[in-house]
Amino acid sequence: MSHEQVESITQELKFAYETGQMVSAPPSARPGFDLNAAYEVEARLKSDRESEGHRSVGRKVGYANKAMWRVLKLETLVWGHMYDDTVHFADANSATLSVARPRSLKIEPEIVFGVKHAMGKGLDAVGALASAEWLALGFEIIDCPYPDWKFQPSDFVASYGLHAALVIGEKRVVQADQIPALIDELAKFKVRMKKSGEFVEEGAGKNSLKSPALCLAELGAAIARRFPSDPLSAGEIVSSGTLTAGHLTTKGDEWTAEVEGIFLPSLRLQLI
Repeated sequence: MSHEQVESITQELKFAYETGQMVSAPPSARPGFDLNAAYEVEARLKSDRESEGHRSVGRKVGYANKAMWRVLKLETLVWGHMYDDTVHFADANSATLSVARPRSLKIEPEIVFGVKHAMGKGLDAVGALASAEWLALGFEIIDCPYPDWKFQPSDFVASYGLHAALVIGEKRVVQADQIPALIDELAKFKVRMKKSGEFVEEGAGKNSLKSPALCLAELGAAIARRFPSDPLSAGEIVSSGTLTAGHLTTKGDEWTAEVEGIFLPSLRLQLI
C-alpha cells in the first residue's frame, strides 16, 4: 500500500474519531491493507495527537486470546496507544465518565499495569511482574467506527485500537516477595460484572492469555519485535485485555466489577 493510500486512510479515521461519524467500510476491505499498513496509520494518528498537545501514556491490548489468533491468522496480540485525555483514575474506586461523540460503546473489565522497567523479548510472567510497578482493576470503554462491529485486526489497530477511555481503580504496588502469589492469583481470580446492581457476566484472569501477567509479557515481546527502537517503557500504562465479553453501554449506565481471588477492590463506573 502506498504512502498516499496510508495517509488517506489516516485522515479518514481521524475525521471519524473527531466527529463521531461511522466509516462506511473498514480499511481491510481495500487491497494491501495489512498490519504493517495499520501500524503506520496508528503511528501517524499518534503523531497527530501529540502535535495537538496530547501525550501518549501507554498501550492497550487487543486479541488477548490465542484461539482468535488461529482464526484470524495472527502471530501475536495487537495494540494501540492511549493518551492523557483518555486515561482516568477513579476516586475511591468510583468514577463518572462522559464519552464525547459516542457511536456504539462497549465496556470491558481489565487488569491494568504500570510499567517501571523497559520490557523486551523473553520475559515470562515472573519477569513481566518484576517489570511492573503496580496493577489495578480497570474499565476500558471501546467504540467502533465500523458497521455492526465487524472488523479485522488491522482495522482495530488503525482505529486507535477502538480505545475511547480507560478508568483505573486503586493501585496495588507489586512487591518482589509477593510475585509468586500474584502469579497464581492472576491466573485464577474471577471478576463479576454488574449493571445497575444486576449480575451480567462472570469472567476470569485466564481469559487474558491465561493470565494478565502473561499478556503483559507477550505485549512487551510483540512490541520489541515489531518496533525494537520503541519498546514498552518505564512509566507506560498497559490495559491488558478484557476479562469478559465486551458489553454494550450508553449514557446513564452504572457498572460495577467485583473480584474474587486477588486483593483488588471493586470498581464502579457511571456513564454520564
